[in-house]
Amino acid sequence: MDFDPTPDFGVGTVGEPGARQFFLRGGNRDQTLVLACEKAHVQGLTVRIRQLLLEQGVELGLPDPRPPRPAEASDIDWRVGELGLGWHDRRERFVIVVREVPEGEGAELAAARFWLTQQQVVRFLSQAESVLSQGRPVCPNCGLPMDPGGHPCPAANGSRPVF
Repeated sequence: MDFDPTPDFGVGTVGEPGARQFFLRGGNRDQTLVLACEKAHVQGLTVRIRQLLLEQGVELGLPDPRPPRPAEASDIDWRVGELGLGWHDRRERFVIVVREVPEGEGAELAAARFWLTQQQVVRFLSQAESVLSQGRPVCPNCGLPMDPGGHPCPAANGSRPVF
């Protein structure tokens, strides 16, 4: 599926920090996809967006006061297996490419491309970083997420090196 243009692309979650399910939602007036994904997918996408914007000399200012509408857990179309981001010079658009996680040997995998303007990507970045920041606090000693009751910190017992 090719969503060009993609007027609406966002991220959302359901559940409590530590047990949240992440979702991407994108589409146009004819069709919308809701895709279940992992937190790591969203984190990786934000890192890549920042890299591409930096390469283009875009300075990020304050978060957009009109973030994209968050994705919701209803009617999941499929689970994300691979997620990529690129810049298309000729079209002057970002493209987010999403492929379905394989469900079985030889199964045909769904794929979608979402074409976004620079302004849309910056808005999505702001929303995604806001969603990611609402997770569990990070341990100052080891960098791992902490549950409300604390966590068994590997830095406290020396069981693994801390980077």
